[in-house]
Amino acid sequence: MHPLAQLAKDTIESYVNEGKVPQPPAELAPEMKERAGVFVSLKIGGVLRGCIGTFEPTKPNVAEEIITNAISSATRDPRFLPVSLEELSQLEYSVDVLTELEPVDSEADLDPKRYGVIVESGRRKGLLLPDLEGVDTAQQQVEISRAKAGIAPDEPVNLYRFEVKRYK
Repeated sequence: MHPLAQLAKDTIESYVNEGKVPQPPAELAPEMKERAGVFVSLKIGGVLRGCIGTFEPTKPNVAEEIITNAISSATRDPRFLPVSLEELSQLEYSVDVLTELEPVDSEADLDPKRYGVIVESGRRKGLLLPDLEGVDTAQQQVEISRAKAGIAPDEPVNLYRFEVKRYK
C-alpha cells in the first residue's frame, strides 16, 4: 500500500478504534509535503463506502488533508452511516491528490478518463473525480456534477477540470 493510502488507513483505524486523530508522520513522504486538494475514497468489495475531500488545499500539506478527509470519509459522508469497527478489516483505500483547477470553455475540453470536473453556478459546486466506473462521457460527468450541486440542467455554469494522482 502506498504511504498516502496507508496514512488514510492508519487515521481511520485510530479514529474508529480509539477516537483519536493521529498526527502526521514525523518524516513526510515527498508527495505529502505539497499543498493540494485531496479526496479519500473508501470501498468494501469494490462498492463505494465513503468519499469526502477538498477541491483546493485547506491545510498546510497533503498529509494533514488526508488525515482530515479520511476521518470525514469514514464518519461524515451523508450517504452512509459511520464506518463500524467490524468494517475496518474490509475497507479498501484510495487517495486522490488533485492538480490545480483549470477553467475550460465546454464539455469538449473534458475527458472523463483523464480529467475530473467541477461544475459551478454561483456558490454551488459539484465535483466528480476522473476515471470512475460507469462514467464514460463528459456529458455524464457534467450531469452527475450538476445533480450533486443541485444545479438545474438549463442553468449556465462554469466548468473546471483537474487531474489526479491516485494512490492505493
